[in-house]
Amino acid sequence: MTESQALHKLAAYCSKAERCEWDIRKKLSSWEFSEESSSTIIARLKQEKFLDEVRYTHAFVRDKSRFGKWGVVKIEFELRKKRISETIIRESLSVLDEEDAGSILAGLLAKKNNCVKAQGNYERRVKLIRFATGKGYKMDEIIRCLDKIVKEEDGDLE
Repeated sequence: MTESQALHKLAAYCSKAERCEWDIRKKLSSWEFSEESSSTIIARLKQEKFLDEVRYTHAFVRDKSRFGKWGVVKIEFELRKKRISETIIRESLSVLDEEDAGSILAGLLAKKNNCVKAQGNYERRVKLIRFATGKGYKMDEIIRCLDKIVKEEDGDLE
């Protein structure tokens, strides 16, 4: 495959969904392009606005938070795996609203609480904490939401 063919294919690939440079480099590597050719193709994709790290990161953060219901920790980890710069990650994560994240987490935990099978309250709490940390939420957020759920359950019993 020639450079121009690869450029054409990658432009179509980037047109379908936002991509980051790391995704494109992996694809070019699998097609066995040299580092020099890869850099040339990536520079052209950036020049023609098919590839934009900031746009990709904003879309990734928004989608994973809203649709995947991921927490900040998991989103940040996944972006680091894709070798996005710390500056861009911080800028994109600043858009997330903590109140929205808290309400998403509260909804997730309430839903999970209804279907968790546990011997006692301690085991239930541990399972819910494990679930929420796997979704990428911070421990203090998790504890705050769990305490709120426990208070609501105690209020229902009175």
